[in-house]
Amino acid sequence: MPRRYDPERRRRIIDAAIRVVGEKGIAGLSHRAVAAEADVPLGSTTYHFKTLDDLMVAALRQASEGFAKVIASREGLEDPETDLATELAAWMGEWLAGDRTGVELEYELYLAALRRPALRPVAAEWAQDLADRLSRRTDAVTARALVALMDGICLQVLLAGGTYDEEYAREVLGRVIR
Repeated sequence: MPRRYDPERRRRIIDAAIRVVGEKGIAGLSHRAVAAEADVPLGSTTYHFKTLDDLMVAALRQASEGFAKVIASREGLEDPETDLATELAAWMGEWLAGDRTGVELEYELYLAALRRPALRPVAAEWAQDLADRLSRRTDAVTARALVALMDGICLQVLLAGGTYDEEYAREVLGRVIR
């Protein structure tokens, strides 16, 4: 039987991996679980992703697009007249108000880098990209501090299961910016 051409298969496998992690956590991720979720043969997952780390790297890259889309959709960072603290607080509010499962998944994959060295460069790229964007409006050290603070605020909201306090975020971000 000839092979069926399926240009979207790799993307479907990544999407399936994200859904598996969303439902079962990192511990539930396996080539077999992803193949079943994507409705592809097991060999397809191992063909496209030799190891689970390779699959997680691709999933983390795709998942981190969520926050990047929020940033790209707002133009306040480019406008020097826009209050940076207000803009960043609004970014986080928009992101955290979106699909909570997706936000949690992004952080689960991001934090998986603690135990999986293959994910560290991707996690570092995400933080560096954000710091580079912020460096257009502030110095590099302040930009890195803002990324760390934003990470901390988001993690606290996710871990405590509370609601995001945009006014608090604006205030503390403003303190770092000053």
